[in-house]
Amino acid sequence: QLQLVESGGGSVQPGGSLRLSCAASGFTLDRYAIGWFRQAPGKEREGVSCITSSGGSTIYADSVKGRFAISRDNVKNTVYLQMSSLKPEDTALYYCSAVLDVMGRCLFELFGSWGQGTQVTVSS
Repeated sequence: QLQLVESGGGSVQPGGSLRLSCAASGFTLDRYAIGWFRQAPGKEREGVSCITSSGGSTIYADSVKGRFAISRDNVKNTVYLQMSSLKPEDTALYYCSAVLDVMGRCLFELFGSWGQGTQVTVSS
């Protein structure tokens, strides 16, 4: 069974940091672009960041540029989202998703399957 499992969420004060992990089981990630998405209560799911299969290209939502960094370790079959300078508006359920990387570029619109997510809460 192909599965992505998110972890690393938690509660943190504004200005703090967290590192989310997206681990694959049942398949290898090296042919897939991976996207991180989030959904806050009462809001639509939004794309946060994406990385191509090679790791050579990344994109970020304007709201997280300069604060979040996506990376991948294809040996460990895991993608990470390092989040720094966290703000209360970053509070959301964070999901990762995979799409076969046939174009070598990231497009949030290509993703469509979701796991259980990991909760991030930023509050003082």
